[in-house]
Amino acid sequence: MKLAIIGGGGFRVPLVYQALAHSADSPIDQVWLYDTSAARLGVISDVLRQLGGPLPVHFTTVLDEALAGSDFVFSAMRVGGLAGRVADERAAIDLGLVGQETTGPGGIAYALRTIPVALQLARRLLAVAPDAFVINFTNPAGLITEAMQALLGDHVIGICDTPSGLGTRLAALCEVPADQVRLDYAGLNHLGWLRGAYYQDRDLVREVLASDQALAQLEETQLMGARWLRTLGMIPNEYLYYYYCNREARRSGQQTRGEYLRQQQEAFYRSATADPARALDAWQRTLSEREASYMAEARPAGTDRPAGGGGYEYVALALISAIAADRASTMILNVRNGDALPGLPPAAVVEVPCHVDGKGARPLTVTAPGGAELGLMQQVKAVEQLTIRAATEHDRRLAYEALALHPLVDSVTVADELLTTYCRNEPQLFS
Repeated sequence: MKLAIIGGGGFRVPLVYQALAHSADSPIDQVWLYDTSAARLGVISDVLRQLGGPLPVHFTTVLDEALAGSDFVFSAMRVGGLAGRVADERAAIDLGLVGQETTGPGGIAYALRTIPVALQLARRLLAVAPDAFVINFTNPAGLITEAMQALLGDHVIGICDTPSGLGTRLAALCEVPADQVRLDYAGLNHLGWLRGAYYQDRDLVREVLASDQALAQLEETQLMGARWLRTLGMIPNEYLYYYYCNREARRSGQQTRGEYLRQQQEAFYRSATADPARALDAWQRTLSEREASYMAEARPAGTDRPAGGGGYEYVALALISAIAADRASTMILNVRNGDALPGLPPAAVVEVPCHVDGKGARPLTVTAPGGAELGLMQQVKAVEQLTIRAATEHDRRLAYEALALHPLVDSVTVADELLTTYCRNEPQLFS
């Protein structure tokens, strides 16, 4: 089976290759890496060659060559590069708002820039690989998945490793096998709650919330506090930090995640280009630094990111293996809602447990969320759908409405200022 990776010169591509190459379960026997930058492809080629492995890899800057005949397509594009991310995040911070590329105004700006390119990818797939499954990594993952589904339907599935990673960490805390734990999770991408985690007759969420020692070891506790998690009676996705601790998250003048990654990755690509023989060493060192710094701005000083949970590459591998083998599995994915999550539109993409087999992924019905959780999801989903319309209809007024209605944008005047900045940074958005 053929896999095409869109954004094949990206820093995290070797993680995907390692997962595929060293899995006895993977159905993939050829990989095509596509990128608009031949230089970045060259660096990743050096890293993969030094990693070694039996899986053939092809490199191209011609999109149709990568897509033609593909069975699976991983979409991991970053339209505008890290420079675009930096501009998105900095514009929000300069106006006293949260600067984060998937949560808040930064996510809207990123989506406005990305949706037209994602839809062009979908159109080319319809032409040269209409039966392929698209596994979307591109952020904001739920929003981009929903936009692409307008053309490709349920053959587009969004993934995120945060929910499954939380389940794995919880199982480790309770010393039970993670693959035997059933997760009751519901929400949108980067906006969800783990309500229960069931192993035999035990609810691990309830157990951890009752234990001071276990609860203190959760990253979500470090971010939002034990008292709040116990008040909720469930464990929120770590990105809800930006909503529940908004004042703490708004640190004007801080270095953004995008600024850190741009500095780090530019150094990596320069180093690997100058010394190709040591590209793998440079990549491994940079990866270690990157993982240790994840959400560091939100954690108390002196605390490290807890280990565990695996990465999105393993979620992707499990998904393609289940589809290719027509093997029934349950995974938390970003899919079309239907009537699975009460209170949200049928066409809305939600992040819930799904049944996966050879036909793809279908959401399982979940318990209705509480009013506060549902209200937040409904507002953010309305913003996402306005953003999709703004990008596809080239309508600046709809983009303004999306920004003004986002719960992390606290003023319609600020929304107008933000949009002016975003349009100045990206003049082509509504041209």
